[in-house]
Formats: sequence, C-alpha cells, structure tokens
Amino acid sequence: MHAVDIGSNDAASVTMSKADFSRMSEFIYSECGIKMSVSKKVMLESRLRKRLRALGLTSYGEYCSYLFSSAGMEHEIIHMIDMVTTNKTDFFREPAHFDYLTKHALPELLNSYESGLRKAVLIWSAGCSTGEEPYTLSMVVNDFSESISGYRYNILATDISTRVLNAAKSGTYLAERVEPVPAVMKRKYLLRSKDRSKGLVRVVPELRKRVEFRRLNFMDSDFGMRDPADIIFCRNVIIYFDRRTQESLISRFCRYLRPGGYLFMGHSETLFGMDVPLVQVAPTIYRKRR
Repeated sequence: MHAVDIGSNDAASVTMSKADFSRMSEFIYSECGIKMSVSKKVMLESRLRKRLRALGLTSYGEYCSYLFSSAGMEHEIIHMIDMVTTNKTDFFREPAHFDYLTKHALPELLNSYESGLRKAVLIWSAGCSTGEEPYTLSMVVNDFSESISGYRYNILATDISTRVLNAAKSGTYLAERVEPVPAVMKRKYLLRSKDRSKGLVRVVPELRKRVEFRRLNFMDSDFGMRDPADIIFCRNVIIYFDRRTQESLISRFCRYLRPGGYLFMGHSETLFGMDVPLVQVAPTIYRKRR
C-alpha cells in the first residue's frame, strides 16, 4: 500500500459511499455488536478521518480495501475499533451504586459465602474505558476492607479499546477529572504530580496493583475467565447494542457471575422482558438466583 500525502482540507472533504458504509456498518456489528444506522454515517466518517490521515489514504474506499485485506485485519482492526467505540466515564458515576455496594452487596456476600475471607472477592468492571470506574471500585472496596481482618479483593477491568486501556493502566488523570472523588479519598488514594503546573494526579500504587486491565471483546466466544465474578459492573454499555445482542450478552454475563452475585447496570438500561436468571433488588441492580 502506497502512502499518499493529503492535506487536512482534502481529508475533511471526502465522504463515504453508501456501499462502503454498508460494508463497514455490517462489519462493526459482527465484530463489536454495535448497530450503526444510516444516521450515524457522518459520525463514522468523522471518527475514521484520523485513520485516513494516519495511513495517507485519500478515500474511504481505499480505507475499506485496506481494512479488509490480510494486512488490515492484522494491523488496522484494533485502530478502527478504537475510533468507533464510545468511551464516557467518570469517577463515582451514579454514586448510589457504590453506596449499595458497601452497605448491602459486599456485606451480604461476606455473610452468606464468606466472600473476601475464604476467597478474594472478584469484581469485574466490564467496559471500563479509561479506568475511572475500576479505580472508584478499588477505593470504596479498600475502605470497606479495612475494618475486616483478612479481607481480600481483586478487580478485573476490561474494554475492547486498547487506546483507553493504555490510558487506564497508567492511573494518571487531570485534576479536574477527579473532582467527584470525596476529599478524604483524594488525600488517601491520589498523588499529585511533583510538577504542579501539569495539573495531574495519579492513583496510589496500592490500588493500581489491585486492578488487572485486559482487552476483551463482548462478541468473543470465550471471555477467558477461570473464576466466576462475585459482582459485575456493566453500566451504560448495552445501550449501544440492539435488543437481541443485549439479551445474548446479559445471558453470557450470567454464566460468569456466581449464584447470589450482583449485576450493576446503567441508569438508562433495563432487563425487562429478558429471559435471564436475575432478580432486581434495587433500581438498575440485579442479583443472580441462587
């Protein structure tokens, strides 16, 4: 493939043909489970324009030809997925969930199964984006554990995007991003950069080592998890899938969730009408039947 130097104006002017959009949208659906209607064509063009510039291509037709080649399947697909997936997250997003976690879910699992004592509690942040959710979980669970001798926990954080996973692993954020973190937790779990002009903070090493980050595509046949999770946070993720894919994914989550375990969903998501072994115990919080 020959690189062609194109200016930003040229890149901004190209559009995707209906045939190329149809091919791309079908591939994105099969690969990521994300349904892209015709109304999202302009958004897809905008997000992939960076890849055209990076590869020195002059049209989306050329991009499709490369993407679907053997070389593209090997080298480009991860970049394409990074461009088309949406990553929106915050520290302590939907704070009622973390209250329920520490006041109800963790104590119930501890009392019923000795989870955390007999075996480390496993919490899975599915669709972790840039890491704010798993680090929030680590903060609140660590606080919970301090009053219980011998309590152990691990957090698995997964996402399809390698770009956001690389950012999450560093545990470094702009100071404005950590505003939702309570002051006492900021002092306890966040370190300020020595160069204050950068306005950066970093999650303390003790918490970073509690979180394992891993790339995972929900469309994969095997999630590669040896042990079932006690708690799954999958919030504001399934809204990007169609109903059939949503139910299939929730059913698969249930296979990786221990009986009596909890599933936390986003505030705009519902499992109403799905044939899954879950009982709602609070708004957007479900428990797997024992």
